[in-house]
Amino acid sequence: MRRCGLLGEKLGHSYSPAIHGELADYEYKLYEKSPEQLEDFLKKGDWDGLNVTIPYKKTVIPFCAALSEKAAAIGSVNTLVRRPDGSIYGDNTDAYGFEKLVSRSGIRVCGKKALVLGSGGASVTVCAVLKDLGAKSVTVISREGEDNYGNLSRHADAEIIANTTPLGMYPGNGAAAVDLERFPGCEGVLDVVYNPARTALMLQAERLNIPCASGLYMLVAQAKRSSELFTGGSIDDGEIDRIERKLSNAMQNIVLVGMPGSGKSTLAALLGRALGRPVCEADEYVRQAAGMSIPEIFERFGEKRFRELETQALRELGKRSGAVISTGGGCVTRRENYAPLHQNGRIIWLRRDTAKLPRDGRPLSQKADLNLLYERRRPLYERFADFTVDNNSAPEDTLMAILEALK
Repeated sequence: MRRCGLLGEKLGHSYSPAIHGELADYEYKLYEKSPEQLEDFLKKGDWDGLNVTIPYKKTVIPFCAALSEKAAAIGSVNTLVRRPDGSIYGDNTDAYGFEKLVSRSGIRVCGKKALVLGSGGASVTVCAVLKDLGAKSVTVISREGEDNYGNLSRHADAEIIANTTPLGMYPGNGAAAVDLERFPGCEGVLDVVYNPARTALMLQAERLNIPCASGLYMLVAQAKRSSELFTGGSIDDGEIDRIERKLSNAMQNIVLVGMPGSGKSTLAALLGRALGRPVCEADEYVRQAAGMSIPEIFERFGEKRFRELETQALRELGKRSGAVISTGGGCVTRRENYAPLHQNGRIIWLRRDTAKLPRDGRPLSQKADLNLLYERRRPLYERFADFTVDNNSAPEDTLMAILEALK
């Protein structure tokens, strides 16, 4: 069996082993190596094929006996293959992956002015691909140099924005390198970050109705090309779509919203068991943070303080991947709660007839006319939700409806 893997200095969690496990039958490990260990590992390590990530995409080049035309032109290598004679061949499959991402996104690059945010290893590759695709001009924006974040006004006419910085990547969710409102002619946003599924930059693009795409498709596409180099075989491009969909479904949270008593906790537990996912209760996070029950928070500090604690909880829960998240009934009343939940999740509105809603232990439900409360919140649930499921029958029936909708 061929011995393959991912080489980097600090890897943490990686989706690469799961992707390569879908592509072919070979061993795929994570190899964390310090700069001092790198040379010995490349020359004497037990490997046949490697993907290379930060900070070694340029460092490995001197160890290569030969480079692909693309890798040589770009000056960056992210795939290594040990040839039968023991020498090392270097290629750049990131370029293949990014080109596939652009094609799949439907964003037109030819003849457009493009800005590339960041000047690291990924930036070099993205710039090369955009030029190959016929971009009118490609400008790198960095923290220093002639074109920087302090003089973006000179590029207000940019039509394509490509982010190659780690800003907005987990666990730094919510950050963005630029404000898209500064580019009124922007026609497309491409972000190489893939966790969360929608970075702050992409969420803003969605709000402004600008076409956008994340880096997950690029990650899978480059892995497919790497796998072909590792094995010498050919893999149908359809595998990129299949694996990207499978990985996206596994990564994204399932978020339940709805009126108090609509069955969110019950359905969250059922979904967790059915899908083997962890279950997170937003109210429980609030209780733990406050050190008291929800009714006590309302009684001592009022609804405003509860909503502040709830938003803090949702910001942390929304960073997770592959979880089921049950929210409080009023979370939709704060617009700022949408982005944390949407960034990495599909939001389901559990709708239940108001006559079936219990009031016990629910401060607002005990005091309010539930019909009026529902009418006020209904447009908010609609705005938050990706889709709606009625929960007026047995929980098991609702579970099946949710599982079908998730397909």
